[in-house]
Amino acid sequence: MDFELTAEQRLILETVRRFVHEEIVPLEADLDPDASELPPHHRERLVAMTKELGFYGLDIPEEYGGPGIDLVTRTLMAFEMAQHRAGLYAPCYGVFGGAGLAQLYEADDDQKERYLHPVLRGEKRGFFALTEPSGGSDPARAIRTTAVRDGDDWIVDGEKTFISGADKADFGIVFARTDPELGRKGITCFIVDTDMPGFRVRRIVHTLRSTHYAAELEFNRVRVPGRNVLGEVNQGFAIANDRLSRNRIPYAAGCIGVALKAQEMAIAYARTRKTFGDYLSTRQAVQWMIVDNEIDLRTGRALTLEAAARADAGKPFRTEAAICKLVASEGASRVVDRSMQIHGGYGMTKDLPLERWYRELRIRRVGEGPNEIQRLIVARDVIGGSFH
Repeated sequence: MDFELTAEQRLILETVRRFVHEEIVPLEADLDPDASELPPHHRERLVAMTKELGFYGLDIPEEYGGPGIDLVTRTLMAFEMAQHRAGLYAPCYGVFGGAGLAQLYEADDDQKERYLHPVLRGEKRGFFALTEPSGGSDPARAIRTTAVRDGDDWIVDGEKTFISGADKADFGIVFARTDPELGRKGITCFIVDTDMPGFRVRRIVHTLRSTHYAAELEFNRVRVPGRNVLGEVNQGFAIANDRLSRNRIPYAAGCIGVALKAQEMAIAYARTRKTFGDYLSTRQAVQWMIVDNEIDLRTGRALTLEAAARADAGKPFRTEAAICKLVASEGASRVVDRSMQIHGGYGMTKDLPLERWYRELRIRRVGEGPNEIQRLIVARDVIGGSFH
C-alpha cells in the first residue's frame, strides 16, 4: 500500500506540526502537568486560529460545515496533534474542535434541529452511554437498561457507568434493551435530556488520570418521547458498532503520536546524557530499547494508516480497526515505558510528560473496547463463527 504523501498532505502536516510546537507546547509550561483544559482566553484564540486554517471540526462531515478531510489525512494529522503533554486528552485541548457523538448523523431532521445543530454550534453538550456496571466488554449482551413502550413514549430504567462528560451535558445518547428475545437486535438508541425526571448523575468516578473522571448514571422510570428514538427501534447496536469501529482509528493514531514524541525525547536524551564517561546512545542496552521502540512505532503507524485507507475506500475495515487499536495502544505503552527507563529518574517526574502518557496509555488499552475484545473481533473475522 502506497502512503507517499501528497503535496497537500505535506503542507497540512507542516502547518499542524508548527501550530502544536509554537502555539500549544509553550502554553503547557505554565499549566498544571495534569491539566486537561486551557485558560478560556487562550482556547478562544486558538480555536479562531484553527478555524482560519480550515482545520476546525475535523470529524464533522463536509455537509455539516466540516473541512471535508479524508480519514487518512486526519490520521496523519492526529500523529502530529498528539505530540504534546495533553496529547491523549482531547487532542490539543479541543482547539481543533469536533462534534463527537457521530451517532447524531443518523438522526432525523427534527432531531438534527434539536440536538445535532446545537452541538455543532457549541450550544449543547452530549454524552454517549453504552457501558453498564454488569460488564462492558460485550456491551450488547451486558445491557440491562430497559425501555418499555408506554403509548407514544418509552419508559427507561437502568444504570450506566464510566460515562464521560455526563455531569456537564444537556442530553445523552443512551442504549437500552427493548426486546430481550432478540439479543443484539433488541437494543434501541434513545436521546435522553438530562432534565427529564428520573435521570440523575449518581456519582463521579475518578480514574488513573488525575484530571479525568467518569460518571455513574441512574435512569428511574425516565419518560422519553417516541420522537427521541435515534434510528430504528431494535437497531440501536448497529449504530453504536459502526461508529465504535471508525473511532478506533483516530484513537490509535493518538497513541502513536505521543509515542513518536517519547521516542524523539529518548533519542535526544541518549545522545546527550553521559554515564561512566560515554553517552547513553553508545550503550547496547539503550540502543536496543530505541530499536524496539522504532519497531513498535512503525508497525502501529502502518496498521493505523491501512485501516484508515480501507475506511476511506469504502471497504470493510472492522478487523483492521481492531488490530490498529490493539497494536497502537499496547505498542505505544511499551515505547513510553522504555523512554521513561532511558531517562532514568527524570522520566518518573512531572517535569516531563512521559509519566502522564504512561498513565493515560494504560487507559487506552481499555477505552474504545478492551484489547481482549479487539482480539475477539479479529478472531471472529479471521477464523469465523460465533464464540461464546
